[in-house]
Amino acid sequence: MSVTSPSSVTLVASDLDRTLIYSAASLELSMPDAEAPRLLCVEVYGHKPLSYMTERGAALLTDLAGSTVFVPTTTRTREQYQRIHLPGPVPRYAICANGGHILVDGVSDHDWRKRVEARIAAECAPLTEIRAHLATTADPAWLLKERVAEDLFAYLVVERSLLPEEWVKELAAWARPRGWTVSLQGRKIYAVPAPLTKSAAMHEVARRTGATRTLAAGDSLLDADLLLAADLGWRPGHGELADDGWRAPHVTALEERGGAAGEEILRRFLAASAA
Repeated sequence: MSVTSPSSVTLVASDLDRTLIYSAASLELSMPDAEAPRLLCVEVYGHKPLSYMTERGAALLTDLAGSTVFVPTTTRTREQYQRIHLPGPVPRYAICANGGHILVDGVSDHDWRKRVEARIAAECAPLTEIRAHLATTADPAWLLKERVAEDLFAYLVVERSLLPEEWVKELAAWARPRGWTVSLQGRKIYAVPAPLTKSAAMHEVARRTGATRTLAAGDSLLDADLLLAADLGWRPGHGELADDGWRAPHVTALEERGGAAGEEILRRFLAASAA
């Protein structure tokens, strides 16, 4: 049995939405009502509860954050991330805007942001070109909103039931040679510069904290690079990666879905960090 050195530092970089936290709909509470787990609300938006963890998951996260460098790693903007109040100690580091911002004690690191912007400018078509294409090809019949996040990437909010599947594939094919990645997550279609990655930001935080091992979890295409870059990873039984059958040798594909998957991911993080 391996023994962890007292000087070793484990960094846990985890996606949030539909990985650790869930909307009421995405919790997938399929059990009888009387057997449903108690829930902790971790986000309020528009004066209404929006995101939840199970109470058991909250306890597991508190334990994890006390024994590792826990880094929330999200595609959310800084404003959207700061609505979330996770249980346990407040993380010193957080990764927002898909790696565009590294927050240190809640403040964006200026030097990191400048490095990201320079690489995007050198390798990718400008955001204005991407937005213009989205505006001319999206159908008002299914388009609800068009948004820009942190002046880094764009996303659409759509009526999923009316969205033609081929449109997303055509958008991805158009965007790829221009240095952009497309991801469909629930009702949102993201167009993100390829160099804007969670993995690059995770490596930077690992360097700053002296982490000797990295663990990661995520459910979407935008989490694939993070999972590949970590020493060990987990993905839930739902989400874009599960739908595509995505796998990697060091990434465990869990069977659990919804809130149960969030709990299981946290159990796996704790077990791996103690090994």
